[in-house]
Amino acid sequence: MRKHPPATGPEVESLFHWFPPGDDLPAYQVVPEADVPEPFRGLLCHEHHMTVTVEAYHRDAVDVRILAVRQRDPYYARKIVLPLRGSGKVVLFGIVRVNLDFTTAAVREAILAGEVPFGRVLIQHNVMRRIEPTAYLKVEPGPLQLAWFGLEKPEAMYGRLAYIHCDGQPAVELFEVVVG
Repeated sequence: MRKHPPATGPEVESLFHWFPPGDDLPAYQVVPEADVPEPFRGLLCHEHHMTVTVEAYHRDAVDVRILAVRQRDPYYARKIVLPLRGSGKVVLFGIVRVNLDFTTAAVREAILAGEVPFGRVLIQHNVMRRIEPTAYLKVEPGPLQLAWFGLEKPEAMYGRLAYIHCDGQPAVELFEVVVG
């Protein structure tokens, strides 16, 4: 089912490569934005932070739970889930890779602390940012994603690949998958 995303954006395999053995790489296919059904379209097809978007959709704040971290200067990557604060239900799985050379000391410190969702860090520090979705994905979750999302059987999920440009630089690569 894997079809590779366009070379103009982050690549799923490249982001998962940071976290060997990579046995949690889900099956996916790139789909046109027009083929992303609701509620996934509203959750993914925009230029906003996913933190803010999933909080608005679920009407609850999210926390970050870091599953793995890797750092190779100047890059820092983390694999995360975002659970709702009230119920603990996981509503997003993602990988973020950031070039720390494009961050201030305060932003770098907040990112490395890992206590706040990435998007919230950028918002709190007033980083000039632009989110550029580069591909939309139909994702078939594997056993680990099923466990993270608390699902008993696979169901279609959708995700996106994106860049976050910070102060005009493509500083961040994202892979994000949401549940409806």
